[in-house]
Amino acid sequence: MKKIFRYFLVVLLIFFIILFGAYWYYIRAINEKNSGAAEKLRFVVQQGETSEDISKQLKDAGLIRSNLFFDLYAWQSGNDDKLQSGEYDIPKNLSIKDVIRLLSSAKERLQNKITIIEGWKISDIAQYFDDNAITKKENFVWAVEHKAAWWDRFELLKNKPRDRDLEGYLFPDTYLVYKDASIDDIIEKMLSNLEKKYTPEMRDETKRLGFSTHEILTLASIIEREVSTDDDRAVVSGIFHNRLKAGMGLQSDATVNYVTGKGKTQPSYDDVSVDSPYNTYKYRGLPPGPIGSPGLSAIRAALYPKESEYIYFLTTPEGKAIYSKTYEEHIIAKRKYLQ
Repeated sequence: MKKIFRYFLVVLLIFFIILFGAYWYYIRAINEKNSGAAEKLRFVVQQGETSEDISKQLKDAGLIRSNLFFDLYAWQSGNDDKLQSGEYDIPKNLSIKDVIRLLSSAKERLQNKITIIEGWKISDIAQYFDDNAITKKENFVWAVEHKAAWWDRFELLKNKPRDRDLEGYLFPDTYLVYKDASIDDIIEKMLSNLEKKYTPEMRDETKRLGFSTHEILTLASIIEREVSTDDDRAVVSGIFHNRLKAGMGLQSDATVNYVTGKGKTQPSYDDVSVDSPYNTYKYRGLPPGPIGSPGLSAIRAALYPKESEYIYFLTTPEGKAIYSKTYEEHIIAKRKYLQ
């Protein structure tokens, strides 16, 4: 009886040694079925899928040889609940260990590179996202107009009027976003960028000037649409600051174009007569909110205007800024450059 028991133990030990060896071989060995293949296969992990769900799909796709050993190693390594949803390009000849490492790393998830241009309106960003298959434009517009999830999480949004959307707050920059990122994820990334770029020193300067951040972003968005160089932005900012102090209208063509949807260098009489609080020919002071997303240069210009004797300016069709000290000089400049 003892011999039989010892024999049984030996057999059992050999079985576990073989099983253990097979386990380590399977999880470390490359996928020999595709051992010479360098190509990759697009693989998607859906939100909420378990390790077992993922392993079965990997096996069906031919990316691993054993879903059982995949599950065992995922559990043994503590990665069974760390497999990230998203899109991946997985080489066909990886070992189980390497596949799990790849699916557990956020860095390996496929990303979209998106570039938001200075001065773009929400409608421009929405169209860009739609054209690049990131999200439907109507879904993006709805999110920035109706959702208030971010207002209490970002300092710069606290003095934003609650009846305004996020126009001017979606910081223009180049972003990398995961392909499965939600609209909220993308918006939050843009808001976080603005929060970081609008430094404590800039916030102190905002208070010193007697403005709110919403007003500075509004002014910066107008400057962004009016002129294109750092020097011109500083000068135009000085002109706008002087006009605000004197109680004069800003008379910005950019604000009129925002209302009409046109892009005229010189709006028509009908354009400047349109009744809208964004029409700075008709209404004095700043409009209710930004007319686009200002870049860092325009924000700095709004905060640090350049003093000058100029009261008027215009921008030629070629983009050159022409400054005038008097209304008479301004009329002459308009006849010269805009007729």
